[in-house]
Amino acid sequence: MSRRNDLWLGWLLLFPTLFVLGMFTVLPALESLYLSLFDFNAFMTRKTFVGLSNYSMLLNSPEYWQSLWVTFYFVAFTAIPSVILALFVASVLDANPFFRGILRTVFLLPVAVSSAMAAMLWIFLYNPTSGYLNFIIESFGFNGPNWLGDPQWAIPAVALASIWKELGFNVIFFLAGLASVPTDLKEAAALDGAGPVQVFRHVTLPILSPTVLFVSVISVLNAFQSFGQIHILTIGGPAGATTTMVYNLYRDAFQNFQTGSASAQAVVLFIVMLVGTSIQFRFARSRVHYR
Repeated sequence: MSRRNDLWLGWLLLFPTLFVLGMFTVLPALESLYLSLFDFNAFMTRKTFVGLSNYSMLLNSPEYWQSLWVTFYFVAFTAIPSVILALFVASVLDANPFFRGILRTVFLLPVAVSSAMAAMLWIFLYNPTSGYLNFIIESFGFNGPNWLGDPQWAIPAVALASIWKELGFNVIFFLAGLASVPTDLKEAAALDGAGPVQVFRHVTLPILSPTVLFVSVISVLNAFQSFGQIHILTIGGPAGATTTMVYNLYRDAFQNFQTGSASAQAVVLFIVMLVGTSIQFRFARSRVHYR
């Protein structure tokens, strides 16, 4: 009887979380799957069942394939440098506890800034004629690029703004992970003649591997879903150079009013993110060490 009461108590405590998850995650996902099987008129007053035609149109659309490759390019340009840089910054802060509190606040401040405000700041920095970045580059005798107007530089420019915005979030998690590394293990390795790099590689990194996996997965998922920076900085341009899957979905749903196609894109994006996350976990299975 006591076990049954504990079971009911557990479900009762989980109910608020499950209710919110179901209302705002599961139901919208199922609704998108349902809508992707229909074609709607401009005012969504009439729908026609088309089966998998919306998915077929996506597979035969060169523009959608371009948005797919742009998304992968953007994710690689954002997630990988973000994780590596955050790990480096956290390691430096962990080795210098005197400045840890002040610098941790400095790196965390951009996280509290809204995406719109952060993007507006970077618009001023990227200005080709009066921006600070080109001013610094030209002070060394080089010509600064047109960051947001050149297809070659647009993705790196948006990625740099995204990395700056999310860096503090990753640094906080790495600092928490580094705090769990036993000091005696690092001291023992140092006494055996290991240098700082060897200590980090053979002692710190294996213990920190679950945190690295978590931060990597979160960074990849955030990069896949990035919208605010792209919308404000480039509006998907120039020439579609920054039109990711999410931005293409937004444009078809709220500008072109192609609800069925946009819903199909949402389903495809979910599948791509699910496959990407599964690959990360499978790749990390033999490399992540849990204590």
